Amino acid sequence: MTSPRTAIVHYWLVSMRGGERVLERLLKLYPGADIITHVYKPEAVSAFIRSHKVRTTFINKLPGAQRHYQKYLPLMPLALEEMDMRGYDLIISSESGPAKGIIVPPDAFHMCYCHSPMRYLWDHYHQYKSTGGRVTKLAMPLLMHRLRQWDINSAQRVDNIVANSNFIARRVKKSWGRQADVVHPPVEVSLFRKSDEVQNQYLWVGQMTPYKRADIVVDAFTRLGLPLLMIGTGELAGDIAKRAGPNITILERLDFTDLRKAYAECRALIFPPEEDFGIVPVEANAAGRPVIAYGRGGIRDSIIADRTGLFFEEQNAEALIDAVERFERWLPQFSPDAAIQNAKRFAPDIFDAKIDEIVSAGLGLSNNQGGKATDQIIEKSSVL
Repeated sequence: MTSPRTAIVHYWLVSMRGGERVLERLLKLYPGADIITHVYKPEAVSAFIRSHKVRTTFINKLPGAQRHYQKYLPLMPLALEEMDMRGYDLIISSESGPAKGIIVPPDAFHMCYCHSPMRYLWDHYHQYKSTGGRVTKLAMPLLMHRLRQWDINSAQRVDNIVANSNFIARRVKKSWGRQADVVHPPVEVSLFRKSDEVQNQYLWVGQMTPYKRADIVVDAFTRLGLPLLMIGTGELAGDIAKRAGPNITILERLDFTDLRKAYAECRALIFPPEEDFGIVPVEANAAGRPVIAYGRGGIRDSIIADRTGLFFEEQNAEALIDAVERFERWLPQFSPDAAIQNAKRFAPDIFDAKIDEIVSAGLGLSNNQGGKATDQIIEKSSVL
């Protein structure tokens, strides 16, 4: 069969984060693919993404869209459905914001790679509502109710859903009533190396935003008095700096060479958020270092308890302090080589092979059976 004409629908292109790294890998798998997105800020993404044809929905033309795109969320379902997808054989939607609602040709295969069902519609709805202004609090109930209906309906139009972790597969089942295959995001584990010069300093890497929970890390280590390096910035950076004791060093960013060195030489990575998957812990393991993590979310897929890291079960400073004290007793049992071997499970070639298997089967069924390529494609995740 000739190469399928492919479109990859990505919610918005305004930064380079985990979702955009997955997009890059999909573009390497399907180098001739067009990109479709709501909002496109070329200077904010990689040259590799910019090298591809990008089509935008009408959201991109609205006032202030590049900065305030999320305010146009109620219009995004309509914007997707207005995109002309005639001529495409394969559509891959990269879903975290609205992407999967595109209307595809009847004989095309549509696979949704789900980073997360939209958080502001589902599990984080009450959190977003409680922090909004008066107008937001009044408007959200009706708007989000309508969007949930669209979100569920559009999920039924997708031929195959792939989740980035077992945690997200369960959320897909709960939110959309669909089963999902699990294919973990690609992590460039070969770029990391272990070091023989491990320091006493712990490490935290991330954005200083509320759900990343840098607050409990800075509070715990200020009380512990142990050396900690925090790398990141964000809306809470000022507050974090004020709360930090003299044992804590805070840097806004490191270049990749220095970041790899920080991973390889840290005593352990501290990872307190509940993440959909979490690439940072895999990078730490790839550098031969253990992880101390809050034990909910996608971290359960990537870190092996009591082998490549330790978990704490409550998201507060006291539980983290207890985990660090347990870690100090456990550390002599840790094997850097075991951590490195664990990280290899998430290498890009494994991602490539699994996605290729799903797409190849889907395209075959699409050609033979009018695009009905749902539960027949491969054995579904056992967690469901």
